[in-house]
Amino acid sequence: MLKRTPFYTIHQALGARIVPFAGFEMPVQYTSIIEEHLRVRNAVGVFDVSHMGEFYVDGAGAEAFLQRMTVNDVTKLFNGRVQYSALLYDDGGIVDDLLVYDLGGRYMLVVNASNKDKDFNWLVSHAGYDVEIRDASDDVALLAVQGPKSLATLQKLTTDDIASLNYYHFLRGRVAGAEAIISRTGYTGELGFEIYFDANEGTAAAVWNAVMDAGKEFGIGPAGLGARDTLRLEMGYCLYGNDIDQTTHPLEAGLGWITKLNKGDFTGREALLKAHNQGLSRAMIGFVVDDPDHGSKAFPRHGYDLLSAGTPREKIGHITSGTFSPLLQRGIGMGYVSSKYAEPGTEIAASIRGIPVRARVVKFPFVNR
Repeated sequence: MLKRTPFYTIHQALGARIVPFAGFEMPVQYTSIIEEHLRVRNAVGVFDVSHMGEFYVDGAGAEAFLQRMTVNDVTKLFNGRVQYSALLYDDGGIVDDLLVYDLGGRYMLVVNASNKDKDFNWLVSHAGYDVEIRDASDDVALLAVQGPKSLATLQKLTTDDIASLNYYHFLRGRVAGAEAIISRTGYTGELGFEIYFDANEGTAAAVWNAVMDAGKEFGIGPAGLGARDTLRLEMGYCLYGNDIDQTTHPLEAGLGWITKLNKGDFTGREALLKAHNQGLSRAMIGFVVDDPDHGSKAFPRHGYDLLSAGTPREKIGHITSGTFSPLLQRGIGMGYVSSKYAEPGTEIAASIRGIPVRARVVKFPFVNR
């Protein structure tokens, strides 16, 4: 049985195209992906992301436990601070990427919906007697309000000073009368907030309707999983299952910035040190289609091969994510290639439906916001 978020009936009423995703019935789009994408880039859009998992980690050993289980430095957190991090297997492969919230004496972990049960079991199997882990996912509703008009929209609904929130900080307050964690986070690259509150269907509907009413003057609208994917891809953000998984490690995935090898021992550290010392054989890249003969119709997709430029062409890697960028009006993609081809500016080719299409390696993000 597929689960439904507390906003399911609202999605139905809005005529969303609903698809199975990570064990839930989720809206992939309401009107068009490009329209929803551009609304978030230019004004404000609302995503139901209540399918994400939330765990609470308590106990005297909570900080030390998370320091051992995640790649980032948990000791740098403080009450009101959020950290992007990852869980690793012993061989350095990625269990999941996640957010760690410091709630002051306890922590909230926000994990990918498709990995929720796996993550929970992994953490529990490594926890000591002085750590308690609770899966609160079914109790939490989560809306992502994203776009340049998100602050103006939400400030109408709260007396809390959310304008002063820095990126990756949060406060506990109220939105439309509901107790909430208001977090200056999101996976779009835009100014935006994520709101965590009680998953009661009545509360969820009241908050949704209030947000929509507050943003009406700015052209607010709902956005689905399709736009969420194209928005994160324009920023070069990794998606678990596509760009990272148990066969990849964070150094080759471009996540060295969250991987604190000098913080002391953590799960997977020895494998990462070995990879670091030996040198990376492959690296994650971003690329843009740069072919006048195919540029308007050549859209890279997950699983397609990446090839060297010139003749003869050699397979040098594969595409993990690809799409048409509504802002750049061309195909963009992410993928792994042999390290010697990873330098920005390198000419490569993407094999799109069997046709080699010229492309160029670029730095992330694809668009600057």
